[in-house]
Amino acid sequence: MRFDAIDGIREAGFEGFVSAADLRRTNLQSVPDVAGVHLVVRDPGLPPAFARKSTGGRFKDKNPTVDRATLEANWVPGAAVLYIGKAGAGESLNTLRKRLKSFVRFGAGDPVGHWGGRLIWQLEDQASLSFCWRRAGSADARELERELIQEFSRAHGMRPFANLRD
Repeated sequence: MRFDAIDGIREAGFEGFVSAADLRRTNLQSVPDVAGVHLVVRDPGLPPAFARKSTGGRFKDKNPTVDRATLEANWVPGAAVLYIGKAGAGESLNTLRKRLKSFVRFGAGDPVGHWGGRLIWQLEDQASLSFCWRRAGSADARELERELIQEFSRAHGMRPFANLRD
């Protein structure tokens, strides 16, 4: 898969490409209620602008804001993919719709437990980011996520910007 162009992501079977605001406005009705993987993407040609404070919610009194050095160290120049996530892996009853709902609620400041991908919410241009997804079908979503992160790492020499751990 090409991680440096939105067209390459579409060719890999991802659909949606909607903003967090549109997801909130429509109550995520366009997101399938099934297991799968999801991405947060942006125009790879734009330089990043980091906010001093995250819009992410505090969960269990943990502050999602990180320092600028951490943001800069995790930035992947030339990558369109900022985050790779999963939903419905293993015994989990989470679906793409439930997982993305939690993610965008966290980004809006709600105190929900979606700590993964939290660096997304410290980007100044978060309103222009797009969310897309691919159904897992008979595959395991955890395995799909792992494969995508490994493929991204091989292509870029590091993990996606907001994927801080396995």
